[in-house]
Amino acid sequence: MTDYNEQNEPQVAQAEDAPVSTTEFGDKVTSEDELFTEGMNWFVLRVASNKEDSVRETLLRKIEIEGLKHLVNRILVPTEKTKTIKGGKQKITETKLYPGYVFVEMRLEEDGRIPQDVFFLIKETTGVGDFVGATGRPTPLEAHEVEKMLLDSRPAEELPNVRLVFEKGESVVIKEGPFEGYEGTVDELIPEKGLVRVLVTIFGRQAPIEIEEWQIVKAEEA
Repeated sequence: MTDYNEQNEPQVAQAEDAPVSTTEFGDKVTSEDELFTEGMNWFVLRVASNKEDSVRETLLRKIEIEGLKHLVNRILVPTEKTKTIKGGKQKITETKLYPGYVFVEMRLEEDGRIPQDVFFLIKETTGVGDFVGATGRPTPLEAHEVEKMLLDSRPAEELPNVRLVFEKGESVVIKEGPFEGYEGTVDELIPEKGLVRVLVTIFGRQAPIEIEEWQIVKAEEA
């Protein structure tokens, strides 16, 4: 997806008709969700930095109260989710991919304008700026951009294996555990367990050791 920032805004065009979504209002998306809700498109809303989550929650609450779910469906803040395993315990960390932006799926008027009730509800929310596009006429995202954004917004439990920063054949130093201080070579990555198999020399013979990723460091960084 195009990087969204003040200097380089996305050049987006009208999305084609898309299948109906069965996603519940405001929920986080799953890998089985459709790209678009029938009759709606996705738009990019500028918000104050570090206010993305609070703006999202406020808008969802206000839309529910005002009964505008037929005009606004999903509201998302895409994040990059990374799994790490330390001491056998899994941890998920999240980093916002597009700071200062919230993605809103909504229905426009026939002339391309935001429905008046939705317009004022959004504009009166603290921390909200304008939509990307002409004033009052936001520009919808293209289908490939929506697909990327929804993929980034998957719940943590749907994430793939732990991301490992090492490569096979790379020289490393063990920094924790019974083999602390030993140098070795990465022999295999085991991302589903967060482990790295390292070949080290013990008593003059090379031996494989499976060790958690956080317990080693690249040799040049040791």
